[in-house]
Amino acid sequence: MTDRYAVVGNPISHTKSPLIHTAFARQTSQDLSYVALEAPLDGFAAKVDQFRAEGGRGLNVTVPFKMDAFNYANERMERARLAGAVNAIKFDGERVIADNFDGIGLVADIERNLGVPLKGARVLMLGAGGAVRGALLPFLERKPAELVIVNRTVSKATRLAEQFSTFGNLAATGYEALGEESFGRYDIIVNATSASLRGELPPIGAGAFAAGSLAYELAYGKGLTPFLKLAQQAGAERLADGVGMLVEQAAEAFVWWRGVRPDTKRVIAQLTVPLT
Repeated sequence: MTDRYAVVGNPISHTKSPLIHTAFARQTSQDLSYVALEAPLDGFAAKVDQFRAEGGRGLNVTVPFKMDAFNYANERMERARLAGAVNAIKFDGERVIADNFDGIGLVADIERNLGVPLKGARVLMLGAGGAVRGALLPFLERKPAELVIVNRTVSKATRLAEQFSTFGNLAATGYEALGEESFGRYDIIVNATSASLRGELPPIGAGAFAAGSLAYELAYGKGLTPFLKLAQQAGAERLADGVGMLVEQAAEAFVWWRGVRPDTKRVIAQLTVPLT
């Protein structure tokens, strides 16, 4: 009997998840189907209840339902608890088990696919939203020399830094505080703001990029965004968008559900848009 999985969000027409998981299933000879479900903004729980009643085995969750999924679950893994958000669920009878693979997907892409070690690196995270919350624990577990969260609303970044402070060297600041002491300081800068979705540049100067640095744009399929253009002009050695993270977090969910790890490189190559 074919096992059923899905991704749920609103809107959902843009999602690449069915393509990714169908490719994984083909690679690994898994008998499963994977579809996209659009839930009403006030109807997440009802949509998931229906999917479970129809035999659904697991879900990926995308915006705007990651908090709804957190509340829907009755068991949450540590990453999900700390992030306060969920991007994957599996069903086992009455158990609704939730996890968040966004951060470990990002770490896998940076370290394994791009070959950039996080250990000992000086990392700057732009933004303090759900993507950053999901990334902090996996990043800190890799032992960077420092990890700084910068956000327009400094208090939001400070709260995150306080919450995760026991896991590693973590600090918070505002953009205006990235002065001369930050010149050429950061080996890895991750843009986790929504600025690139609007074709805008987050308020960071070119001086923050260290020689040989990696600039990582969480948005994917946008080509050379304003953030990546700035990094290129600043002399960043590596530029990347979030397609690798997208595929790697999907692979983590696939392993969690099916117990077999797919090959991500072919799928990443298939989805990659040139950064031009």
